[in-house]
Amino acid sequence: MSRVRPGACTRPAADDQEQEADDQGIAMSRVAHPAGPRHAGVPPAGHPPAPPADLNALDPAVWPHGARRAAGVLTLAGMDVRDLAGEYGTPLFVLDEADFRGRCRDFRQAFGEDATVFYTAAAFCSRGVLRWAAEEGLGVGVCTGGELEVALRAGVDPAMIIVHGSNKFTSELERALGAGAGRIVADSYEEIARLAYLTGELGVPGSSRSADTGGGRRPQILVRVASGVAAHAHEFMAAAHDDQKFGFSLFSGAADEAVRRVLAAPGLDLAGLHCHIGSQIHDTAGFEVAARRVLELAGRIAAEHGVQIAELNLGGGFGIATGPGDAPADIKIIAQDLHGIVRAQCAAAGLAVPRLAVEPGRAIAGPGTVTLYEVGTVKDVDGLRTYVGVGGGMSDTIRTAPYGPEHACVLASRESAAPAMLSRLAGRHDGSGDVVVRDAYLPADLVPGDLVAVAATGAYCRSMASNHNHLPRPPVVAVSGGTARVMLRRETAADLLALDEG
Repeated sequence: MSRVRPGACTRPAADDQEQEADDQGIAMSRVAHPAGPRHAGVPPAGHPPAPPADLNALDPAVWPHGARRAAGVLTLAGMDVRDLAGEYGTPLFVLDEADFRGRCRDFRQAFGEDATVFYTAAAFCSRGVLRWAAEEGLGVGVCTGGELEVALRAGVDPAMIIVHGSNKFTSELERALGAGAGRIVADSYEEIARLAYLTGELGVPGSSRSADTGGGRRPQILVRVASGVAAHAHEFMAAAHDDQKFGFSLFSGAADEAVRRVLAAPGLDLAGLHCHIGSQIHDTAGFEVAARRVLELAGRIAAEHGVQIAELNLGGGFGIATGPGDAPADIKIIAQDLHGIVRAQCAAAGLAVPRLAVEPGRAIAGPGTVTLYEVGTVKDVDGLRTYVGVGGGMSDTIRTAPYGPEHACVLASRESAAPAMLSRLAGRHDGSGDVVVRDAYLPADLVPGDLVAVAATGAYCRSMASNHNHLPRPPVVAVSGGTARVMLRRETAADLLALDEG
């Protein structure tokens, strides 16, 4: 098997510029030319960075707290990845329980007793992890009836559940009201009308038609605001500009009108305002601007209605490191800055300081999970790079295709002193966009049967997994103190066929 390594010469170039480079002795390598036609001896914009100094190293900013190498083999919370793959198969999501719980505690401690932290179930949802979040003092944010049911079955206190969604079904709203969900985030005029109707049908506490709407309290409503802040994120991760589906625009006056409608509904209480600016945000600037703008709305509410908002929810979106060079802000600094800007803005506007709430998802679930894959094929492509085929793909790591994140990837079942080989970790589905890691450096002696591990896959990987090409979804196994237990079992062909009515 022939594999060209970085620095080795490739075949002669097709055009004059490449021929000139060859004549001058400039090495054409897959480091400089990751794909497509090669032009001159200059790396194209966006080419992969240089390989790491040590292919076996585990960056502590990227890998779970419990990730180590023992005799060259990756271990997670004391568990040898070869043993995990042997018992549970691959692809396999391995979740470090102590890492998840520790990040819950980090958020609680950073924001303090005068704030509420909700774990966003959309990142990864199972009864086990929602139970962990609740045990660590966090609430849970849900956005569908399914997530709500998992939270309730996990034993999460309904008063610590916040319900999101840009198009909640009436049945979902009714279930949330009946269960006593602590907060409902209103996202449209239609939804406010539905809530007003349902509280009238169910009966507000104290009336002759009273139903169980949460221990005698009227539903607590947060109005979601589109603040117009441009978060520095992928277009599909930005969630605060006007041209998207979430929230009420500040600049059009829609947010002010939404507040009026909530206050006018006899069965609803305005608990406060909600704002989420996007995802994978690595600094505090966007949060600070959003807080200022939303608190200006709070000032208008006080002036027009004589009502002081009790809660300001600034959402989530806190970034994590998924690969080399990522530098998300320290959560302690974010918490300090957010508390400071809210206090300062309220003082300037003569407002009472509302209780702050935040909703981390990725920042809690993401870093503590690693995906294990077995190498199936190793294919060199014309000196450009090596395609490493694994048993999963876009069915378990869909986000690479639309969002383009780069996850750290290492040979996990052994150490290697072989040179770095520019690789693309590719799945087994029927599309060229089926990529797990676009640009990875793996040892040049990689062979079928080796295990590779992809870091920071705990958020929006298993939760967005599909059965594309009728592949069963992988299991999630939690590891702690040298032991492992199944959180979500592996699907089987029988599971897929059980839904097929023929």
